[in-house]
Amino acid sequence: MKKQLFLTTVFLLFAGSMSTVWSGQATLAIDDCVKCHESQPSEIAAKGMAHKTEVDCQSCHESHRPKIQNNIPQCSNCHAGAPHFEIANCQGCHNPHAPLDISFEGELKEVCLTCHQQQGQELTANPSKHEQVACNFCHAEKHGVIPECVQCHEPHSQNMTQADCNTCHQAHKPLELAFGPETSSIQCAACHDTAFNLLTASETKHRNVACVDCHAGKHKTVPQCSDCHGMPHAAAMHQKFPKCGECHSIAHDLNRWKGQQKEQGGKK
Repeated sequence: MKKQLFLTTVFLLFAGSMSTVWSGQATLAIDDCVKCHESQPSEIAAKGMAHKTEVDCQSCHESHRPKIQNNIPQCSNCHAGAPHFEIANCQGCHNPHAPLDISFEGELKEVCLTCHQQQGQELTANPSKHEQVACNFCHAEKHGVIPECVQCHEPHSQNMTQADCNTCHQAHKPLELAFGPETSSIQCAACHDTAFNLLTASETKHRNVACVDCHAGKHKTVPQCSDCHGMPHAAAMHQKFPKCGECHSIAHDLNRWKGQQKEQGGKK
């Protein structure tokens, strides 16, 4: 009887100690994940962004099979409160272990504009052919790709570069041309060659004035001569000739008229 009691006691003590060992083995730590899942931790380390710095494996995968049936969380558990987070099938674009390394399939526009709202507003407010194509027609295959304009558009001149395109054009409102005071006249000449050639051949002070000094800020701005010159003649003369060009010809070819040189050449 004593022997049986002794054996029972020993068994219970052994079982209790093993239970402690077994329960300890069943507790998973973050460092255990990589023992089975090699690729996911590597992706997070390289491209995890906030999924690397703000959360760890167990923040998303709260347990492990078979203890729970499905340990793949819904993105909406964390991501909510914005139109973009209401889109179905997040993993159609996003890999949760590299969330901003985004690849595209199909023609996408509405999905893109849930994040890039400013660009959508610019396209709508400034109708052009750019408005008619999907976002990933230009920003193709991968998120963050910014193409060069010349992939679709012929440059205005052989010397133009991508940086020159951006001087006047914005991709989401390409027909609204705006430029800064540093824009060189040679860039204007790519389209306005007749005006440029007349101006550079002129013998007046206008030849030394940059195009943007007169046509300032926005394309097709045409200033009044009086903006710079005021009213230089007597009031009676301005009243009789209200248009400066009646006497001075055009601003790019000032004080020169057709046949003038021929007439002057015939004088003695």
